[in-house]
Amino acid sequence: MKKGSVKERRTIKGERIETEAVKGVLKQVLIGREDGAENYIMRLLTVSPGGHSPRHQHPWEHEVFILNGEGKCLLDNEWHELSKGNAVFVPRGVLHQFVNSSKNEDFEFICVIPNVEEN
Repeated sequence: MKKGSVKERRTIKGERIETEAVKGVLKQVLIGREDGAENYIMRLLTVSPGGHSPRHQHPWEHEVFILNGEGKCLLDNEWHELSKGNAVFVPRGVLHQFVNSSKNEDFEFICVIPNVEEN
């Protein structure tokens, strides 16, 4: 029988991401393969003021829920303003990007993706 788990956010190690395509992003895997999750991965992304995720697309959908801050997302060449409490559905194959539009507040969101090899 498999057991579930409970974690506290502050105990989860994060990966800071800084590349040509990504600026000011901290990624924490809240629930993933190491927890025995077979179908989905739940991530918390914290984007620093002025930061952004890569502009990209991939063959899987994902779901996003905004926890804190203000930002915007690109969905298939259209920008949408986001704030706490918004939910975003990104269909597979759609070009997308998340940007922190604040000058002094982190932009935090939960992102759920399928548990596939590339993730």
